[in-house]
Amino acid sequence: MIKLMCKTRWVWLLLMLGLILSVAGGRSGPIQEKPTEMLDFRKIIHQAKEEVFPALIFVKPIVEEFISGEKKQQEVFGSGVIVSEDGFAVTNWHVVDKAVRINCVLYDKRQVEVELLGSDRDTDLALLKLPYHQGDKPYPYAKFPRGAGLSEGDFVMTLGSPFGFQRSISLGIVSNAQRYIGFETEYKYNTWIQTDAAINPGNSGGPLINTEGEIVGINTLGIDGSGLGFSIPAEVVQLTVARLEQEGKVERAYTGLRLQALHDFHSNTFVDSEHGVLITGVEDNSPAAAAGIRAGDILLEVAGVAVEGQYAEMLPAIWCRLADLPLDQEVEMKLARGSMTVNVAVLPETKGKLEGEDFDCRRWNMTVKEINKYRTPRLFYLKPEGVYIQGVKYPGNAASAGLYAQDIILKIDNQAVETIEDVKQLYQKILKDEKRQKKVMVEIMRSGLRKWIVMDYTRDYDKGKP
Repeated sequence: MIKLMCKTRWVWLLLMLGLILSVAGGRSGPIQEKPTEMLDFRKIIHQAKEEVFPALIFVKPIVEEFISGEKKQQEVFGSGVIVSEDGFAVTNWHVVDKAVRINCVLYDKRQVEVELLGSDRDTDLALLKLPYHQGDKPYPYAKFPRGAGLSEGDFVMTLGSPFGFQRSISLGIVSNAQRYIGFETEYKYNTWIQTDAAINPGNSGGPLINTEGEIVGINTLGIDGSGLGFSIPAEVVQLTVARLEQEGKVERAYTGLRLQALHDFHSNTFVDSEHGVLITGVEDNSPAAAAGIRAGDILLEVAGVAVEGQYAEMLPAIWCRLADLPLDQEVEMKLARGSMTVNVAVLPETKGKLEGEDFDCRRWNMTVKEINKYRTPRLFYLKPEGVYIQGVKYPGNAASAGLYAQDIILKIDNQAVETIEDVKQLYQKILKDEKRQKKVMVEIMRSGLRKWIVMDYTRDYDKGKP
C-alpha cells in the first residue's frame, strides 16, 4: 500500500512539473526581452551614491567639555551634508555641541573652518555655513525629496564617516518608517526612520538617502551590532533648518504637561477613550498646574482643535502643537475628567534654556554648573535656582575636602550662591586675596541635607594654571 501511494505521488509530481514547464516556456520570450539595465541594482545604487557623495562632509569640531572636575578641549568627529550651492550644511546638534571651532573636510580633500549658524537640541539638528563669497564656485549639494515618503522595505543608504573612516556607505532597508522612541525629555518632537543600514559612531549627522540619491533623513542614533539605526525624517530636517536659518534657534512654548498615548503597549496601559491623549503628570509651578490641570485628565482639544493620541506614534504631532502655541497668550484646552468635561485657560511660557552654564574652578579642582529643570530635574526639585558641582578631579582639593558631584552649592565663604556668576565672582575674589588662609567654607545640600565643608586649597594640583 505504501509503495502504491509513492508511485501515485510521483505520477502527480511529474504531471505538475510538466504543466509548470509549459507555462514557463510560454512566458520565456517577454522575460528575455527585458532590458538588463532595469535589473542592474548595482547601477542604481552607484548612481544614487554619486548624487550625494560630493556633498558629504567630514565634521571635526574642537569641543570644550567639563570632564572629571576640569575643563578640557578635544577633537571629535561626525558627518554632515551640504544642502545648498552657497554652502549651507546640516549635521547633528550632538556633533557640534560645545564646539569652540568647527573644521570640515570636503569631497575634494580641502579642509575649511565653518560657522555654526544655529542648533536645536530637541530635534538634534544643527545648521553650518561653509565659507562662500559671490563669484565662488558653487558647492555640490544634495537635495530633499519632493515625492511620496518612505515605506517599510524601501532600500536606503547611510553615508558618513563611521569611526572616522571618511566617505563610507552602507546599504539597508527601512525597517519602520515612523518609529517613536521619545523619552520624557528627549526625542519626542518627531517619529524616526528605523533602518538596518549601519549607523555607527561618526555616522551622526550624515545623510540617509533613497535610491534616487535624495536625502530622506539625517542619521542620528545607532545601537552597535544590533541592526537598529534611527534617522530624523527629511520633513523634520527641512522645517528645523528653515527656522535655524532665520532665527538661529527654535523657540518652543512650555506648558508643563506630561503625556502618554491612550493605548500604550510598553506600559500596558489602555484608557477607555476614543479620542484625546492621557495626561500622566503636571510639573510643579508650570502653566498647566496654574490652570488646574491634573494627572489623569484626558486632553481632548487645544485651541478648538481635536487632539488624537491613541498610539505612541501620534504623540510627536501633539508635542509639536503644544510647542508652537503663542507665548504669553492664553489658550483654551478641553479636558475629560471622569464623567465631566472641563475647559481651562493655559498661559504658555517660553521653554527657556535646555542646559545651564558651566564654570571651571581650577584651583579648587572642581567644575560647577547651573541647575536646569530639563537636565537635572532631581536637583531642580530640591532647588529650582542654583548651582551644583558637576565634577571633581582626583586627586584634587575639592575631592580631598569631601565634596562630590551633584552636591548643590548654597554658600561659599558665607556668601549665598544662586547663579554661575555668583560662583565666578566669589572664586576670583578669594583667589586674589593673597593674605587670607588658603581655606574656604562651602555650604552644600546633599540628598536634601545641609552640610558645611572646609576646603583647604593650599596645594596647587594644577600649578601654572589660572
